[in-house]
Amino acid sequence: MGKYFGTDGVRAVAGQFPLVDDFIQKLGYASLGKLQKYAQEAHLKPQVIIAQDSRISGPSILASLEKGIRASGVNVISIGIAPTPAVAYLVQKTGSLCGVVISASHNPAEFNGIKFFTNQGTKLPESLENSIEKEIDELTSVPAPTGAYTEDTSLVREYEKFLMSTVDASLLKDTKIVLDCANGASYKVAVNVFSGLGMNVTVTAAKPDGTNINKNVGALHTQFMQDLTVKEQAFMGFSFDGDADRVIASDEKGRQMDGDTIIASSAVCMKEQGTLHDNRAVLTVMANLGCINYLKEKGVAVELTTVGDKYVSEALEKGNLSIGGETSGHIIFRQFANTGDGILSALQFLQYVKKSGKPASYFTDQWKKYPCQLKAIPVTSKPPLDTLDGFLPGVAAIEKTMNGKGRVVVRYSGTEPKLRILVEGEQEEMVARVMQEVEALYQQKTEVLK
Repeated sequence: MGKYFGTDGVRAVAGQFPLVDDFIQKLGYASLGKLQKYAQEAHLKPQVIIAQDSRISGPSILASLEKGIRASGVNVISIGIAPTPAVAYLVQKTGSLCGVVISASHNPAEFNGIKFFTNQGTKLPESLENSIEKEIDELTSVPAPTGAYTEDTSLVREYEKFLMSTVDASLLKDTKIVLDCANGASYKVAVNVFSGLGMNVTVTAAKPDGTNINKNVGALHTQFMQDLTVKEQAFMGFSFDGDADRVIASDEKGRQMDGDTIIASSAVCMKEQGTLHDNRAVLTVMANLGCINYLKEKGVAVELTTVGDKYVSEALEKGNLSIGGETSGHIIFRQFANTGDGILSALQFLQYVKKSGKPASYFTDQWKKYPCQLKAIPVTSKPPLDTLDGFLPGVAAIEKTMNGKGRVVVRYSGTEPKLRILVEGEQEEMVARVMQEVEALYQQKTEVLK
């Protein structure tokens, strides 16, 4: 992580640094200066596609950001409230210089963020983010805008057509589906796409008011969607997050199917159909051990990356692989996209389930999760963990007591001021004990810094 960029762009409470007018303008101006050099393709249009989610702070951030971007001499086309992956797709479709999304994804409504996409529809490499940060710190002011600003929400329809083209409508017709749109960016697009494919759709959390995005709904709060799937006797249910780049599903019995389950099930189906390149899938270090072991048993090798869908994307590209993603529901079907897309992933997974002729619950039952605890500890600063005297060796010693039947992962969140501790093991008692010991060790090591 850099000075301003986290694992997924620049993110903070709206109105607090760095999400203040002066910085936002500098971010827009500096980013476009570097991205123009990065693209180095004369045939690209000197324009930027920009979208936002449904947060109340979106319009004011857009006003500052587009001024900074236009100060670099390029034009800005706003497509309104739209999913993050819509921008990734439209940047390539329109031959634009880059794309920008104003969103804090799964975070509560008071947060917001800014993330950029290259002309290839991918997240920015860290080296480019670092050069942008350096440029921002050297800027004293931003020139007057010279590029034009226009709005064209009709472009979102092109994204909807693309999504619908990736599946067989005849296979999905009349399928009963529940959609939870998180009162976010998918509230129109997801409904248009699933309904447009002839499915019988029950929709919830599709009335954004600027403050209710992700509030007890969406990919982080799926229980209502799961219960509604059972109540409506639906084939499956899907919950998207605020910017619709992730998805969590429910089977017909109301049981959650997280990113691990969606990726593993899809990968095995792809292997059976001969479309899983090199018989490998990409997961992050947060993937459940049960999932990793299941894939290995099915002949699918697993490559693990650090957390962040851009790292998954880089691994997929490097290995020319077909599928990868995160437990949280960021999933990349590389045949169709270079970044996580919740609606696309829901459609692809639904199609694999329908092709199998089995109910969704069959896939839920294919592997058993290892008992797991994930704890997020609020922090006021993020000193590198290897600088906390004896902490990482201490964690390794605690993990060793699990006798090879579990693991511990500690990392800072890339989007929030939190330390995340993941403990997995064969027995719940072991997991609980290890979690207590690791948390106590962290508190002990950070106490001396106060």
